[in-house]
Amino acid sequence: MGIPATEVKKGMVIDLEGERWLILDFQHITPGNWRGYVQLKLRNIRTQATVQKRVRSADKIDDIFQEKKACEYLYRDGKNYVFMDTESYEQFHLDEEMLGDNVHYLTPNTPCVVTFLEEVATGIELSAAVVLEVVEAEEAIRGDTATNVKKQVVLETGHKVNVPHFIRKGDKVKVDTRSGDFIERSNA
Repeated sequence: MGIPATEVKKGMVIDLEGERWLILDFQHITPGNWRGYVQLKLRNIRTQATVQKRVRSADKIDDIFQEKKACEYLYRDGKNYVFMDTESYEQFHLDEEMLGDNVHYLTPNTPCVVTFLEEVATGIELSAAVVLEVVEAEEAIRGDTATNVKKQVVLETGHKVNVPHFIRKGDKVKVDTRSGDFIERSNA
């Protein structure tokens, strides 16, 4: 009946104190010889209020089943991001806070999976890696080829990532959406 509090993940919807909450962030804390606990940042599905809650590591939490739909990111509208269900062509908005770090990897027409609870979008899942174009990069300095020198570049989404010295403006790079790290230069 439920999962251990230490196994929660961002984007899960849980039942806590009779309310349904979307997990925005969590941290498992083990303070020395004291009992561990999980610090949760939650958003109430009904009221949209954001709160911090602390639960014991040994507590069981009820995970609520969420429906998943194949969708596509279309465009940004202020602080909202517009998505479209690829089967019904229905459009809907998700805000920046709900998307979290995923906003760094969204370009128009990016395919994704959106999770829904009772017809309300609760979050997105992206593929493990995306290909993005470098829009700002410093030129490599002669002599940097002898060591594993990294430089910071700006991608088309505004996200900054450390890459090898040979990456230039206009190159396409593959980036890990889970860690935000450079994977490789892409020919796509």
